[in-house]
Amino acid sequence: MSLYDEDTFVVLETNQPEQFLNAAELLEKLKAVLTEEHEDLPQDVHKISGVEAQAKYLINTYCELDIGPGKFLQWYAVRLEK
Repeated sequence: MSLYDEDTFVVLETNQPEQFLNAAELLEKLKAVLTEEHEDLPQDVHKISGVEAQAKYLINTYCELDIGPGKFLQWYAVRLEK
């Protein structure tokens, strides 16, 4: 089972309150971040073609992304009580 199968993610970002996003919202957020210029992407992410494929790979294999000096973006799958 991959993290992508989870319903909700808590997202932590520089100077922002924590956010709860579903998988589709997190995918859109990562796609937006990936369309900006980032030289510091992990090598394995650089090898994947297409922003959507890169974003899905990040969700499934990582929980954080370096988005510049002093900035961060982290996401963790959470299960919310129903």
